[in-house]
Amino acid sequence: MSFEPQFPGLFTAEQGALKIEEPRPATEKQLAYARALALRTGDRLPETVLNNRSALSAWIEARKLAPQPVPSRFSAYPSSKQVAFAERIARIKRRSIPRECFQDKVMMSKWIDGNKPR
Repeated sequence: MSFEPQFPGLFTAEQGALKIEEPRPATEKQLAYARALALRTGDRLPETVLNNRSALSAWIEARKLAPQPVPSRFSAYPSSKQVAFAERIARIKRRSIPRECFQDKVMMSKWIDGNKPR
């Protein structure tokens, strides 16, 4: 015996129940963005989310909020703005920038901090 009441026909379409729809497939634009995001973060794009638009959207949102940059061999190099600033300081101070500073952003930052005009 069940304590839950039995109501036959309670969730029929005639009584106003909403029809359960099949999940909609992901759009091409959404798939392209998800693949690019997977390459950038280094995560694998699961096959289960490719056929469901809302699941793929949730996967994208989770990766956008916590980006994990893929390290490259150029990630230790100083930025172009950092190099330009250092060259401007070198012209003002009439000094040369050591070659090692162009291959390590931490060394370039230390050179800039030690040679800033006051």
